[in-house]
Amino acid sequence: MSGLDWGVLVGTIAFIVLYGVWKTRKTQHMTGYLRADNTERWWMMGLSIMATQASAITFLSTPGQAFDDGMRFIQFYFGLPLAMVVLSITAIPIYYRLKVYTAYEYLESRFDLKTRSLAALLFLVQRGLSTGITIYAPAIILSAILGWNLTATILFIGVVVTFYTVVGGTKAVSQTQRLQMAVMLGGMLVAAVVVVRLLPDGVGFAEAMTVAGKAGKLNLVDLSFNPNDRYNLWSGLIGGFFLSLSYFGTDQSQVGRYLGGETIAQSRLGLLMNGLVKVPMQFLILLVGVLVFVFYQFYQPPLYFNQQHAANVLASAEAPAWQSLEAQSQEVFQQKKAASLAVVEAEQRGDEQAKEQAAQAMQQAEAQRKALRQEAQELVKKHNQGTDLKDTDYVFLTFVTQQLPQGLIGLLLAVVLCAAMGSTASAFNSLASTTVVDVYKRSLRKNASDDHYVAASRWFTVGWGAVSILFALFASQLENLIQAVNILGSLFYGTILGVFIAAFYFKRLAANAVFWAAVGTQFLIFLLYFTTNIAYLWYNLIGVVLVVGIGYGLRAVLPRQA
Repeated sequence: MSGLDWGVLVGTIAFIVLYGVWKTRKTQHMTGYLRADNTERWWMMGLSIMATQASAITFLSTPGQAFDDGMRFIQFYFGLPLAMVVLSITAIPIYYRLKVYTAYEYLESRFDLKTRSLAALLFLVQRGLSTGITIYAPAIILSAILGWNLTATILFIGVVVTFYTVVGGTKAVSQTQRLQMAVMLGGMLVAAVVVVRLLPDGVGFAEAMTVAGKAGKLNLVDLSFNPNDRYNLWSGLIGGFFLSLSYFGTDQSQVGRYLGGETIAQSRLGLLMNGLVKVPMQFLILLVGVLVFVFYQFYQPPLYFNQQHAANVLASAEAPAWQSLEAQSQEVFQQKKAASLAVVEAEQRGDEQAKEQAAQAMQQAEAQRKALRQEAQELVKKHNQGTDLKDTDYVFLTFVTQQLPQGLIGLLLAVVLCAAMGSTASAFNSLASTTVVDVYKRSLRKNASDDHYVAASRWFTVGWGAVSILFALFASQLENLIQAVNILGSLFYGTILGVFIAAFYFKRLAANAVFWAAVGTQFLIFLLYFTTNIAYLWYNLIGVVLVVGIGYGLRAVLPRQA
């Protein structure tokens, strides 16, 4: 990295952190620390909600997902807008009427303490683990591509975020996330423009979309119904709807963002803004990945994007095999480049027959490239024991660091770090608030002063920051990281949402039945995950159905409650 890139990166991060600390330096009481004094406007909450969900994994892994699998991942978000409408009508009025600090307080008023504590515990486990991944993901990729020390990168992200979250609480999270979202969206727009400008002469945006379409990357909607397929219209609309209901309606990292609204109307508008803007934002990020794919149709890509893993193979006895794969890859690239140029020329001439013939040649070359990459990946696994991370997570940053001009590299790295900081800060804040409100204040220290609980919130923020950093330090590499986080969420969200659905809509279900139904459902979800191939989005719907169904079954045999 050049001095200019370092200046852009460090200056952006430093300004955002110092601004957030300065704006929230006087936050000293519980309402301000956990609910931002109910001063948040709708657009502030909308940006904060989006920044919480848009972790660094979104900007690292999603373009790689599009590079490898096309744009069908967008279907994951199709159920989100409808979920925002449902939550605006149902959940927000209840939370405001009860003046809760966390979503789980409501469960005690509807059921009992043990049901509230179970839901809070499931959230703490799920969010605590996934926060470790949100720190680990950018750190492992930045360290591999830029040569940064992995431990130092993890510590930097974790410690900086812990610092300003401890100082300002929810207000600090919201203040910094506004600036972080501006950097993230601006950076991705710049990336999209720059990719198009880097394409060969005569290849513009329209021609790039033609090449992408013929390569099967513009697969936005899949109408087939297959419960084992992670991304199709039905899994997105149904499974994605229930996942969004759970994430935005019962996960304190999101609920905490809109509990600080000035009014119910402001919080509703914040959620609806998320529903309207989130899908276009993800479309843009996926489009950048597709454009990077098109770029590498005309310029030689690495055989394997994780150069650190490739270096380990080259240092082994199988270096000749790797070099042979690289030579074959170069030959295939020349064929693919020629076919891609032929597609563009045929498109410009309006010659459909020639375009189809060139497209078939391009597809055949792409299939050969994927086969060579699969062979390379087998060599990588053999010489990088315990690391089976797909190298598509490295595609976007490899492009950024190798192709973008000075200054823009620093900006795009700032995008990644801002995303990591925004989502991690929300997680730390929500973990601390849930621990204090639902565990410490409710069951351990019931009658302490407001100052004591603010101090406890700060210490629990430090504690959860330390736990997440330790998990990130010892985490093993996973499959595509955007999927890893969503899988982890889906394993817990269905059960938690089932408890809330029972509370909102099934008034005949009492505490004991729902509590034991939730315990049984969580066990069954884990059993299904380890013994079947059901796509993870369906676990959200399955969890809801099991909690309600088992709850009604237990209602007939358990003692009746008042």
